[in-house]
Amino acid sequence: MKIAPVIALLFCGLLLTGCSEEKDAAPPAPYALTEEAMGRYCGMNLLEHAGPKGQVIMSQIPEPIWFSSARDTLAFTMLPEEPKDIAAIYVSDMAKATTWEEPGADNWIDARTALFVIGSGLRGGMGTDEAVPFSTREAADKFAGEHGGRVVGFSEVPRDYVLGSSTDDPEIQSTPENVEEPGKGQANG
Repeated sequence: MKIAPVIALLFCGLLLTGCSEEKDAAPPAPYALTEEAMGRYCGMNLLEHAGPKGQVIMSQIPEPIWFSSARDTLAFTMLPEEPKDIAAIYVSDMAKATTWEEPGADNWIDARTALFVIGSGLRGGMGTDEAVPFSTREAADKFAGEHGGRVVGFSEVPRDYVLGSSTDDPEIQSTPENVEEPGKGQANG
């Protein structure tokens, strides 16, 4: 029996195993919100804004891209000109927030699994309609009952609600198209 083909087969098996492990690797952990965090779109300090915040971690960049609102975070995933090699998307879990003015520095949840209240009466970091994220259905329903709006998942957040200047009709059914939900593959683009 020739040794070279056996070694080649073993090497190929190891390469395939390594690729599989990379795909199944856990996403990078969220970063704590600090005084140095500046919003990508507004260029302002995140701590100067009320409401939920967001961060996106790219596959090849070891630092988060910060957003002064959860809505801006979702916009990043929808805009065709933004990079699509996203490793993780985190938003403030408002179920664990101290107050609307102080959403927390460490209470991040994966945006793809969060429930969002859209169309509520509260405004986000830059004074626009907000997509308010929650880790539990109970907390999202309670918030919607107190402030108005409806509860939707990540893939159900209307594109026009996020990218439009403002909308009074959150029933518009266009959704994020560039980032898939967990378990459904890599981000498109």
